[in-house]
Amino acid sequence: MDANKQKYLSIVILFILAFLVIIFSPFWGSKTFSLSDISPSQIHSRDFQIFWQMRIPRSLVAFFAGAIFALCGMVFQAVFRNPLVCPFTLGVSAGASFGASLYIWMGFSFAVLGISGITVFSFLGAFLAMMIVWSLSQIHLGTSTAKMLLAGVIVSFFFVSLIMLVQSLSGVYESFRITRWLMGSLALFGYGPLLEIMPFALVTFFVIGYFTRELNLLAMGDEIAVSRGVNLKRLIKVLFLFLSIIIGRVVSICGPIAFIGIIAPHICRLLVGPDHKFLAPASLLFGGLFLTLCDMFARTIAPPVEIPVGVITAIIGGPFFLWLLYSEAPRTNILGFRGAESRAE
Repeated sequence: MDANKQKYLSIVILFILAFLVIIFSPFWGSKTFSLSDISPSQIHSRDFQIFWQMRIPRSLVAFFAGAIFALCGMVFQAVFRNPLVCPFTLGVSAGASFGASLYIWMGFSFAVLGISGITVFSFLGAFLAMMIVWSLSQIHLGTSTAKMLLAGVIVSFFFVSLIMLVQSLSGVYESFRITRWLMGSLALFGYGPLLEIMPFALVTFFVIGYFTRELNLLAMGDEIAVSRGVNLKRLIKVLFLFLSIIIGRVVSICGPIAFIGIIAPHICRLLVGPDHKFLAPASLLFGGLFLTLCDMFARTIAPPVEIPVGVITAIIGGPFFLWLLYSEAPRTNILGFRGAESRAE
C-alpha cells in the first residue's frame, strides 16, 4: 500500500475510534446508563438529566480539550525541534494556572468583550511563562534538549511556588477551589463550557493546519526554514501569542491537564510520520480520544468517588515521559527533527 494511503487510513481509523468513544463514553461512570434510561419517555427522571446535561457535554469538552492540548504540544515540538516539550513540561500550563489562581484569590468576577476574567488571567500567565522559557533557552547555547527542559522545569517551579504563595494567603474556600482546580477536572454541568471551548478548538485546528508547511520547515532547522522564505521571528511570535490565548482558555475551563501534548504527537508520529499535514489531524483525534478515555476511567475506577482526570493523565504521562526521555536521542531522526542541539550555532 502507498505510504500516503496508509497515513490516510490511520487517520480514518482514529476518526472512527474517536467517534465511537464519544458515543459510548457518556454511558459509563459511577452510574452506568442503558438506552431505556435516556429515552424521551424518561425526560423528567434524574438519570435522563445526568446523561444529557452532564455526561454528553463532559465527553465533548474532554475531546476538544484533549485535541487542543495535543495540537499545542505538536506545535511546540516543531518550534523547539524537541519531542520532549509540551505546554506542561515548558511551564506554560503552570503559568496559566498561576494566572487563574491569582484571579480566584483576588475574588474577581468580570468579563472583557465577552471573555471571562479567568481566561484573561490564564492567557497572561501562559504568555509570560512562554516568553521566559524562550528567553532562557536562547542564552549562550540555544535550544538544546537539556537546556529546554531545564528552562521549563525552572519556570514550572517558579510559578508553582507563586501558586503556593497565593494559596497560603487565601481563605479556606479559595484555597480549596484553587487546589481542586489545579488537579485538572472535567466535572462540568451544562453546555456552557462546551460552547466556550468548541470555537477555540475549531480555530486552533484551522490556524495550525494553515501553518503545516512552516511547521515542517521549522522541524528541519532554522536555516532551511529561512531559505524557503519563512519569516522566522514573525512566525514564532504569532504562534506563541496564539498558543498562549488557546492554552489560557482551555486551562481556565478544565485546569492544567498534563502530558497530553507529549503523548499524542509522539504516538501519532509513529503512526503517520513527521509530516504535519498528516500529524495535525492525527494528533487532534488521538488527543481528544485519549482524554475522553481518561475521563471515563477517572469517573469509573473508584465509584462514587471521582478522581480528577489530571491525576490519571499524570500517572500515565510520567512513565511515558521517562521512556521518551531515555529513548529520545537515538529516535531524534525518526521523529523528523533536525538540528535539535542549537539554534545559535
